[in-house]
Amino acid sequence: MQGKLGLRGIKVLGLTLGVSAALLGSPRAAQAQDAEAPDRHRSQGWKDATNILTLSSLGVQLLMPRVFYSDPEVTVGWKARWHASVLAPSMALIATGLVNEQFLKDSFEGYRPGCDEASQGIAPECNSYGMMSTHSYLVGSALGQGLGIFLVDTLKWSGGRINGGSLAMNVGVPAVLGVITTVGRTSGNWETGGQSWGSAGIGLALGLGLGALYGAAQRPECGYGGNLICW
Repeated sequence: MQGKLGLRGIKVLGLTLGVSAALLGSPRAAQAQDAEAPDRHRSQGWKDATNILTLSSLGVQLLMPRVFYSDPEVTVGWKARWHASVLAPSMALIATGLVNEQFLKDSFEGYRPGCDEASQGIAPECNSYGMMSTHSYLVGSALGQGLGIFLVDTLKWSGGRINGGSLAMNVGVPAVLGVITTVGRTSGNWETGGQSWGSAGIGLALGLGLGALYGAAQRPECGYGGNLICW
């Protein structure tokens, strides 16, 4: 009798273990385990795309001429002049981005998605920090610089007249590139939404200030010689 009870107990124990193993191996259990694991996958495609978009956004500001409605003393009408001095605000913003990449990120210690204090510097996806996002900061600063220059050229140097081409290239194109870049950084899991959009906002504010200051200090006209490039 005791032997039968022992054998029955072994069968019950084996059945219980079998059911437990089946439950643990079920898709629902696997999903629960996956939900607990942090998502540290980084999209290489989005990284390459945002690199190109960031460089394109900066290039637009470097190549964009000052468009203005010329003074009454000169030939009246819309004119475009390329200024080498635009390198001053552009390089200042780029330099700030490089400083952020090399030094400020380590000070802010904003963890990338899926990283924390325990995994930082240990997991290969957590070797660097995400705040500030250099890409988002640079595209935000390019938009801010273009917006600042456009506003000054429109309000101060063109008597409030708006040029569609200047609006499109100084504001429209950088805005589109900036949004795609910032969304790409979050979609590619390189930074969190707060890190990306916050960095873009900081860049926008600094770029707007520098762009407006440069536009007010540097007259868009090259003088009375009619040169297209102002040195």
